[in-house]
Amino acid sequence: MSTPIKQDVIAIFDIGKTNKKFFLFDTNYNEVYKEYTTLEEIVDEDGFPTEDIHALQKWIQLVFKNILDSNTYTITAVNFSTYGASLVHLDKNGNVLTPLYNYLKPIPSDILEQFNNTYGDISTETGSPPSGMLNSGMQLYWLKYKQPDVFKNILYSLHLPQYLSYMFTGVPLSEFTSIGCHTSLWDYGENDYHSWVYNEDIDQILPPIVSTETCISKYYNGKRIKFGVGIHDSSSALIPYLKGSKKPFVLVSTGTWSVSLNPYSVVALTNEDLQNDTINYMRVNGKPVKSAKLLLGKEYTSQITQLSQYFDVPLDQHKSVAFNSQIFNRLSHNFSLCYRWKYLLNTETPEKTNLKFDNYQDAYHQLMIELIDIQIQSIKTTLGTNSSIKRLYIDGGFSDNDVFIKLLTHRLSNLKVRSTSSSLGSALGAALVILDGKLDSNFLKKNYGLKKHIPFIRK
Repeated sequence: MSTPIKQDVIAIFDIGKTNKKFFLFDTNYNEVYKEYTTLEEIVDEDGFPTEDIHALQKWIQLVFKNILDSNTYTITAVNFSTYGASLVHLDKNGNVLTPLYNYLKPIPSDILEQFNNTYGDISTETGSPPSGMLNSGMQLYWLKYKQPDVFKNILYSLHLPQYLSYMFTGVPLSEFTSIGCHTSLWDYGENDYHSWVYNEDIDQILPPIVSTETCISKYYNGKRIKFGVGIHDSSSALIPYLKGSKKPFVLVSTGTWSVSLNPYSVVALTNEDLQNDTINYMRVNGKPVKSAKLLLGKEYTSQITQLSQYFDVPLDQHKSVAFNSQIFNRLSHNFSLCYRWKYLLNTETPEKTNLKFDNYQDAYHQLMIELIDIQIQSIKTTLGTNSSIKRLYIDGGFSDNDVFIKLLTHRLSNLKVRSTSSSLGSALGAALVILDGKLDSNFLKKNYGLKKHIPFIRK
């Protein structure tokens, strides 16, 4: 009996806060296999919820072993796309020293005050408004002064994408997209770590910086496999669009976070930008990406949970709601805000949520109108004054939400709105960057289910 011919594939681990995904792509970047899981959170020493890094390790190792042992695929390359603002701290033996601290964990006010008194406001220089643990550099500063016994035993601190790569290669590295995503570590003007990083000797535990396209070859099962150094997921999600679109665009990548990304901005962030939660991400070539982030998905989940309880309907009721122009017109007449946010900034919102509706449909449309108003402001902040951008891409969890898309298209009638049905964005970007792949002009339409949207006509 002849030995079956195995298919050459690129393996990508795409690790989100909620869903852990594994993809295999063929040499033309078509998805040929996928696997998803969710993992139970644990708590850190302060009782704050966080990722179970050891459970994540076990799942990754098991999935990889199963594919290696299969008679169907031959892995030629592996890369890693993960959420940012998360560090794994290793001792001299390569052991993990601390929990993978949650980026929502508060930093004690005395530490923030100490930093500000020493270094002042570095927001505009680093493209990072003060955001606690979301500034991963501040996590290192916090560790140094609140857990000095732990800090002195750190040989290397790796951002999560680079740690997953390290699991396979044993080579500790840093790369630009992870360093540049709201970490407060990078001085965009100097194109180097900020001076505070050197003053605190934190550069000593940050591994050498390499290009995001860097690969390390290792032998597995007698086969040479190229391992990427990992990439920050929001930066990775941009790559297919940059390679597949010839015209300038803004990408709104939706999920737990909704991140609006403008890779064409050449203007430094202003104090006003930073106050509007605008930040810099970084492209693989080190250039800044003007971005604005919202915890839109997390807020959405919180609000629809309350709606399902209030109206005594199934939690997934929202999935069946289609846009209704009559409801929209009725709500738009003498419109007033009804929702109080849990995860978004409350400015003009009521003191508490006031559901003045007798049915789920109306309440849901009201929720989406209010959320869209916030999303629009985020997009406009990212666009700035760049009038050359006429195209807007929407991907991720909200790309198939009919109410979200219809309202967004209506409000941004000056832009050509396109949505994708693909959940591949960050995973495919990680595959493209490791092989420096090229995409033809029809790729997004063919592989991403790219849909054009036109504003609805009010009657």
